[in-house]
Amino acid sequence: MDNKLGLSSLTAIVIGSMIGAGVFSLPQNMASVASPAAVMIGWTITGIGMIFLALSFQKLAFHRPEIDSGVFGYAKEGFGDFVGFCSAWGYWLSAMLANVSYLVIVFSTLGMLFDTPDSVIFGQGNTWVSTLGASCLLWMVHALVLRGVSTAALINMVTTFAKLVPLLIFVFCAFVAFSWDTFFLDFTGLHFGAEHDLLSQVKSTMLVTVWVFIGIEGAVVVSGRARNRKDIGRATILGLLTALAIYVFVTLLSMGVIKPTELAEYQNPSMAKVLTHILGPWGQYIISVGLLISVCGAFLSWTVLASEAPYLCAKEKMFPKAYAKLNKAGSPVKPLTLTNIWIQVSLIVVMFAGSTYDTLLIIASEMILVPYFLVGAFVLKLAIQEKNKGSLLLIGLGATAYGVWLLYASGLNYLMLSAVLYVPGLYFYIQAKKEQGIDPFEGKEKIGACALSIVAVVAVGMMWNGALGVSL
Repeated sequence: MDNKLGLSSLTAIVIGSMIGAGVFSLPQNMASVASPAAVMIGWTITGIGMIFLALSFQKLAFHRPEIDSGVFGYAKEGFGDFVGFCSAWGYWLSAMLANVSYLVIVFSTLGMLFDTPDSVIFGQGNTWVSTLGASCLLWMVHALVLRGVSTAALINMVTTFAKLVPLLIFVFCAFVAFSWDTFFLDFTGLHFGAEHDLLSQVKSTMLVTVWVFIGIEGAVVVSGRARNRKDIGRATILGLLTALAIYVFVTLLSMGVIKPTELAEYQNPSMAKVLTHILGPWGQYIISVGLLISVCGAFLSWTVLASEAPYLCAKEKMFPKAYAKLNKAGSPVKPLTLTNIWIQVSLIVVMFAGSTYDTLLIIASEMILVPYFLVGAFVLKLAIQEKNKGSLLLIGLGATAYGVWLLYASGLNYLMLSAVLYVPGLYFYIQAKKEQGIDPFEGKEKIGACALSIVAVVAVGMMWNGALGVSL
């Protein structure tokens, strides 16, 4: 049996990983922080930046074909073991939290369909009934992935095509119902006030736009399973362009159907409410079914991607060697179990803390910023080393500049919060190094680990005093 993945499977993994729950909440997520003008600027910056990032993956697949451990393999090769591990840990956390958010939005959608003012069963995906249902779905997918990555990839390809149908229906209906008067009613967002000018609005869109593009590296993460390495870059570009077109149409057309001030108040998944405004009650059911299919497919993709991170790290000797073992079906059992146990713990925390999809969106987006930045930085370093003044240098500069912009736009608040989540990963890194009988940190790595720990301690203190928190 051929367990390798072809172009169609790789492209479906990229699209399936990116187009999950985020697209169905985009209308409200964007309208709550930005005007139509800011959204257009935000998508332009993000589109160009993500194209540079996608081209970076394509170039690296060509120039460094021996690196088959994905995003963090590039970070390790370019900047050493410790930086490579931090990239892997941040990526794994982002993938794990993305899966938590998918489970939350599934049951939030059921709440929108079946809850009444007198009987709240599912709520916003954070009731005990939702947590129980999400837990059952989590361990069902766990059992499925244990049967093999290729089986999961085939199911993902089917769900990817199925999810595109309601999205295309929405785009068509929104295009027909679009009104230029509504779109230009408050084009620059005067209702936000002077403290939230156009630049601030654009910055506010960044974590949302990054969130819906998380997964662009899907083909790279499973590159070791690709039938043809050229398909990795092709799948990444095809997936990116497909997702970008859908995201831009969904966001901007919605702002021409519903006034942004009203759109900002919609419950997520807000796309369902927009289509209900156009088609009546049927709109809500079309989008809800589409979301459930989409999210279940994305959840499957991200279960594969999340479990690959500790597995590939272990192969690179940055994680304890026990995580590098595969079962007979070729699935990494221990990394998968670690990931899903933490998803289960996170679901319980969400229930007791009353957290929502939007909160998880912010944290998961923040954790992916450093891994993305390091990819661009590695391409730039490669171009300088090879004295390549052509496309490699241009792509490296573009991807690195976009990475720096994202870190700036996210703000110091979220960077400090992310440091708190990076520190627990040091346990696994230290254990891996002890197994090899070498010092965990050498030279500049000691400074980096100390700086990370200090920032995390300061952040915890600020959280304790209420000076630091998550807000959308």
